[in-house]
Amino acid sequence: MKRLSVFFIAAAVSFLLTGCGIYNKYEQKNEIPADVMGTSQDVQAAQGGTSLSQMTWREFFIDPLLQQLIEQVLANNTDLNSARIAVEKSEASLKAAKMAYLPSLYFSPQGTLAKFDDNPWSKTYNLPLQMQMDVDVFGSITNKKRAAKAVLLQAQVREEAIRANLISTTAQQYYMLQVLDQQLEILTQTDSLWNASLETEKTLWENGKIYSTAVNQMESSYLNVKTQIVDVRRNIRGVENAICRLLAISPQHIERNKWGSSALHHPQAEGDTGQRMFDTQFLKVGVPAAMLEQRPDIRMANHAMEEAFYNTQAARSAFFPSISLQGVAGWTNSAGSVVVNPGKLLLNAVGSLTQPIFARGRLLSNYKIAKLTQEDLQRKYVQTVIDAGNQVNDALADCQAAREKHAYYHRQVEVLREAYVGTHELMDNGKSNYLEVLTAQESLLNAQLSEAMNMYNGSQAVIALYIALGGGVK
Repeated sequence: MKRLSVFFIAAAVSFLLTGCGIYNKYEQKNEIPADVMGTSQDVQAAQGGTSLSQMTWREFFIDPLLQQLIEQVLANNTDLNSARIAVEKSEASLKAAKMAYLPSLYFSPQGTLAKFDDNPWSKTYNLPLQMQMDVDVFGSITNKKRAAKAVLLQAQVREEAIRANLISTTAQQYYMLQVLDQQLEILTQTDSLWNASLETEKTLWENGKIYSTAVNQMESSYLNVKTQIVDVRRNIRGVENAICRLLAISPQHIERNKWGSSALHHPQAEGDTGQRMFDTQFLKVGVPAAMLEQRPDIRMANHAMEEAFYNTQAARSAFFPSISLQGVAGWTNSAGSVVVNPGKLLLNAVGSLTQPIFARGRLLSNYKIAKLTQEDLQRKYVQTVIDAGNQVNDALADCQAAREKHAYYHRQVEVLREAYVGTHELMDNGKSNYLEVLTAQESLLNAQLSEAMNMYNGSQAVIALYIALGGGVK
């Protein structure tokens, strides 16, 4: 009969726990919007195949100097090192949460000297070893442990996110240096050509063939190029300093290759004029599910929901009784009002159950707050997925725009170079005035600088697409 009672009690407790669901594990149930990346032609053309996100950053950025720079940033960056420390802190918290299942032991020796009137001194001692253990019947410890694990997973993914961001930022700054070097080369060549044109104008003026206004206009444009050279050199210094901040080192020169010496993400783009580098047929995004699995912010949002779920479970567990076991084992010579020598062995065991009845609304408030937090994080998760799809869509659109514009810029430079050479020859033969030459050379310079900047914008779009798909985490 006694065994039957125990069985019914165990069955009742099991049914209660199952009904309450306080031991349930987290399962993601959020519905992901269909066509999260959009339905544009760029997206449709890029879907399928192996996603860019499957490439490691060393496979994506194949410039050896850039690879070396990224490795140095990942080793020295202060923010990334802080993220690593945060992971270690979370690991320590999880270890403490796992140890909560075990009993705690305390050794607290005590000694007393007492004297009453003329009686001799009374000496007592107590050498107890105390034990306290919480019995996790209603899942409080389990849910806290699972929540601590979710916090650890968030810290690990946050480290990956910082890592990917550093890789992206370093690559962007590196390519900015390359483009600035190219612009400086264009401006330096223009400086040399325009200086020769200015000398020609001065000779013609001295011979009375043109007015001084032509010389002044030419010199003004020439000096404008000089100021642009100063600006570009200053910008180069600024970008180098920004990279040094990422490296956590003092300002210094950053070694880099010439623009176009290494392909950005696939060998077919090496030496490319821009058609293949930004073509969506080479920029495969895979399928949306792969992006959701790779992106750190989406995984972090999922682990945040997991933490909130277990915090809610722990808040529910607080409504149930807490059971604790306490025991004392030791050696003492104090038997209450009697002192015995030698001492005797002392054993004591206590079991207690505490059932909350009225906690001034604290338990109910904690549970409500946990539920609202869980609901808020669920909505934020969906928004994070939507934002991710928008980022992929924007990056593909930027790649396509850079590809189309590059064809126009490339042809524009060719046409304006021919126009500049032609008008200069006409002026030398007295069939064209200085204003036409001035306009032609300024238009050519602007087109060359715009073409270089568009190449940079295209590379930025490709990098943005790689990161938006979850690349850079490995």
